[in-house]
Amino acid sequence: MESKEKLNLTMLCDFYELTMGNGYFEKGFQNRICYFDVFFRQCPDGGGFAIAAGLEQIIDYIQKLHFDPEDIAYLRERNLFSQQFLDYLANFRFTGDIWAVPEGTPIFPREPILTVRAPAIEAQLVETFLLLTINHQSLIATKANRVVRAAQGRTVLEFGSRRAQGADAAILGARAAFIGGCNGTACTISDQLYGVYAGGTMAHAWVQMFDSEYEAFQAYCQLYPDNATLLVDTYNTLHSGVPNAIRAFNEVLKPLGITKCGIRLDSGDMAYLTQQARKMLDDAGWQDCKISVSNSLDEYIIQDILRQGAKIDMFGVGERLITARSEPVFGGVYKLTAVEQEDGTILPKIKISENVGKITNPHFKKLYRFYGNDTGKAIADYLCVYDETVDDSGQMEIFDPEATWKTKTVYNFTAKELQVPVFQGGKLVYQSPSLKEIQAYCKAQVDTLWDEVKRFDNPHTYYVDLSRKLWEIKYNLLKNHG
Repeated sequence: MESKEKLNLTMLCDFYELTMGNGYFEKGFQNRICYFDVFFRQCPDGGGFAIAAGLEQIIDYIQKLHFDPEDIAYLRERNLFSQQFLDYLANFRFTGDIWAVPEGTPIFPREPILTVRAPAIEAQLVETFLLLTINHQSLIATKANRVVRAAQGRTVLEFGSRRAQGADAAILGARAAFIGGCNGTACTISDQLYGVYAGGTMAHAWVQMFDSEYEAFQAYCQLYPDNATLLVDTYNTLHSGVPNAIRAFNEVLKPLGITKCGIRLDSGDMAYLTQQARKMLDDAGWQDCKISVSNSLDEYIIQDILRQGAKIDMFGVGERLITARSEPVFGGVYKLTAVEQEDGTILPKIKISENVGKITNPHFKKLYRFYGNDTGKAIADYLCVYDETVDDSGQMEIFDPEATWKTKTVYNFTAKELQVPVFQGGKLVYQSPSLKEIQAYCKAQVDTLWDEVKRFDNPHTYYVDLSRKLWEIKYNLLKNHG
């Protein structure tokens, strides 16, 4: 069977979503309204927070949900599904509601990133795509944010397309990395599709193609005088690469009055080599020449070489960013939290496990973030039942869900509801911001976190607390099902 030119991503689902859907249909559950939460249990790399990303792709997916005739034919051939269910799928569209945390928002374990309210079959069918999208892009955005913070204001470019796990991972990984704070990418199509600025210089093959290193540098400067960044480590960085770059700058750029240029290193001791290269460039009068480095970088290596006095203006970060190599799974899950009766009553549901970390927070919920009025910093996140209101005009007691005896009093704060409506009755009600707006929002929101939460190692645990009402509902469910 030949593959379609364009895949119908409705079929990008775990097969059990279809068998369960058929079962719901046969048992008369197809119109039962359900509530599902997307959340994660642990921050990547032992960090203090993660970055939400992927909502724009989810919106596109939800709007296009449908089954093609060939999809129905394939399912019929499996001899598992009733004809009535297949007829239902032939006219399938999403008719439910979705709330989500905006892209770029710092997020924490066990709080809902996205909530689906929809008929059972619809809510079940979207599970896989929602998870794969949020898991991937949130993972890369989180890693990128760590790398960018390690660079301490220096330019960071995403360089990992050729090491990504597939085309989508490269393209959308560059998008997510931009949300996390990267300045651009090496991936051209990500620029074309999403406006993630693409840039690049040369590979070692360019230098090897010419009879001499100097000729390669001279030709590049002649071709791209306004964007001349030369790769200086093909042969010997300090004995030939940097001297030949300086010669090319002097003979090609200087007569044109151009002082903007750069060199790049892709190997060797970055701390030592960049210090020596900086001195050579400065002594030759090229103080404005920027130094960029690449080669299997991550936040820890960047942090270390900067502490060692490296003279670097730009980092190109590849495989360890685009694959989140140190922890390549985000771990987001999709769990049923409530069902709605015909009279509109919402019944909370809970998943219980001997592993305490896998016990879910039940019910249809609202998620708030409390900001201190005196500092502007985030104090805590607060989960409550959907029909509760938060009064931030006075002080408030909140409960640590991990310790029944522990409470915290907050005061002089402003409460902001984090989830926003995205779909209502199957209709899109959310206007997606531009990617640059998402990036700026992400930076501003990360700045609201205390430095202790942003530590790479042993960060302060940020409070994600429950209202008394929600805690009592959870406790009673645990007691009744225990």
